[in-house]
This record gives sequence, C-alpha cells and structure tokens, in this order.
Amino acid sequence: MSILEAHNVRVMGSGDQVVVLGHGFGTDQSSWKHLVPYLVQDYQVVLFDLMGSGTTNPENFNFQRYSTLHGYADDLLAVLEELEIESCIFVGHSVSGMVGCLASLERPVAFSKLVLVSASPRYLNDPCYFGGFEQEDLNQLFEAIQSNFKAWVTGFAPLAVGADIESPVVQEFARTLFNIRPDIAFSVVKTIFQSDMRDILPRVSVPCHILQSTKDLAVPVVVAHYFERSLGGATYIEIFPTEGHLPQLSSPEIVIPIIVRHISAATGKYITNLEMS
Repeated sequence: MSILEAHNVRVMGSGDQVVVLGHGFGTDQSSWKHLVPYLVQDYQVVLFDLMGSGTTNPENFNFQRYSTLHGYADDLLAVLEELEIESCIFVGHSVSGMVGCLASLERPVAFSKLVLVSASPRYLNDPCYFGGFEQEDLNQLFEAIQSNFKAWVTGFAPLAVGADIESPVVQEFARTLFNIRPDIAFSVVKTIFQSDMRDILPRVSVPCHILQSTKDLAVPVVVAHYFERSLGGATYIEIFPTEGHLPQLSSPEIVIPIIVRHISAATGKYITNLEMS
C-alpha cells in the first residue's frame, strides 16, 4: 500500500499555492469540512488522516514508530515528497500543530507558514510552566481509557468540545473517537500527553500563527503566549472567544474566517465570501 493510500490522502481545488490540513487526535480529515469549501477555489488543498485514526487501517499502526511525534512528522514529510510539494502552508490542529513544527525542522523550505490551532508543546505542568495537567490527572486519564474505553469516550467528548452530550458536534467527535481501536487510542493519547516539545520551539524558523480558544479543556490560553515567547521565527497570536478544543467544528462561524485570514495573509489571496451558514 502506498503512503497516499495508507493516509487516505485527498487533493482538492486549484491554484499554485498548497494548503495542507492536519487534524488532531480523535478526529480525521472530516474535521476540516467547514474550512475546505472556502479554500478550494484559490488553493490546492491536501487532506490526510493521521496513522491510528479510525479511518486508517489499524494493522498499519506501528506502536514503536508512533511512540513519539517524530513518526507522524516523518509521515507528513513522506506525503509531501510523494505529492512533489515543494512548499505549503500547513494548518495543524492540536497534535498536528507540533507535528508540523517537527517536520519544519527537518525540511524548513517545505513550509512557508504554520497555522497552529489549539496546539501545545507540553500538557503537563512543571514549576516553571503551566500546561494544564498534573501527572495524577494524566494517570487517571490513562486508567480510564484502559478500563472502559466506551465510558471514557462518552465522558471525554463533551468536555473536549465544550458542549452537552446532545450536541451534534459532541456526537460527531464521539463517533470518530469510537472508530479508533482502543489499544491504539491509549497509545496515541499517552504519546501526546506525555510529550514535551518545548525545546524545539526556538529552532522553528518558519512563521507561525497561533490560534487558540479562550476556554479549552486541553490547552490553557497561557500556552499560546508561551508559543509567542518561545518560537524562533516570526510569530502571530490570536485568541478567539470560543469554548472547546475543536473550535473549527464547534464554532465554525467564528473560527473559519479567522483561519482563512491567516492562510491568505501571506499569499495576497484575500477570500471575501466567508458568510457562514
């Protein structure tokens, strides 16, 4: 199976500038469904699924390879190479934000801009850093996933989205979470929440745009300001008045125009038809 087939890669739209969209844990490329229609007329848009997501073949998941975020960064670079993409704007949600940062260290010329949505270099607190979680919090999270995956998903989905269980967005997120094989979900969650990517930030020279919800269960606002102080290249930060870790799904009327504006700022392609239904 080719790298493109393994990651369900889709290329849409037209234009000489490429936008690559990377999703977060528990979702798949469908998490960008509200954004894609506003890009395809002006950009070539690349969508893919992270290995281990419910839309990929679990037999292709290598637990050792994906025990760090470097495995995902290598996948991203392999997709770009296979598609012969020399330069792109990369939009990364949650863990894909740090995947994009890692990939940019390996091949900076491949990225003209990184747009990081609800991203974090470290989720765990330490004396000089507030990531939002104590180790005991994470231990309880890991135990819950292992002991009763269905119950964990049912409880986690509304907290992550920031809405009631009856919300269509919560139900959609729960559906994509349930599609992940439980042992893979546990492995991925542990890799993400125990990762510490703070040391690479000063070496990220690609311009980064940091977009963050005011209230996010997984990523406190102070993390966005930490990015601003720590990244090595030009950095732009925007905090929007939304709640939840998946704002592109829960508040598209606010977030999609902001993402499009940050994509188009460096390209001169200012898209004006941003009325959200």
